[in-house]
Amino acid sequence: MAKTLLAGDDDSMRHFMGRPLERAGHEVFSVGQDDEALPVLAEGHFDLPLADIVMLEMDGIELARRAVAVDPAIRIMFITGFAAVALRNRQSSQCDAKALSKPFHLRDLVDEIDKTLAA
Repeated sequence: MAKTLLAGDDDSMRHFMGRPLERAGHEVFSVGQDDEALPVLAEGHFDLPLADIVMLEMDGIELARRAVAVDPAIRIMFITGFAAVALRNRQSSQCDAKALSKPFHLRDLVDEIDKTLAA
């Protein structure tokens, strides 16, 4: 399946999301902050960064902008506790991303990632 980079500052949430993705066949790499994700993105090809929009060091939108600069064809997906309208207001035209609002069912997470990658 896909090589997914999971970035978020909540350890339990990353673990919660990572397990069903791995069971669905995804190769998951997990980092605690978006700024930790940049070197990992540079080291290997990822099919999908999955990032929380709001984090302490660098937000997910900035991570997405930098990921697209490295690989313009990369798919981006965000998770957020805030309304998706926040994403639409800040989203760059360079970054066409899907946002999944919390709370969500883990099956929905896997399904949305599969749809995003298939698009």
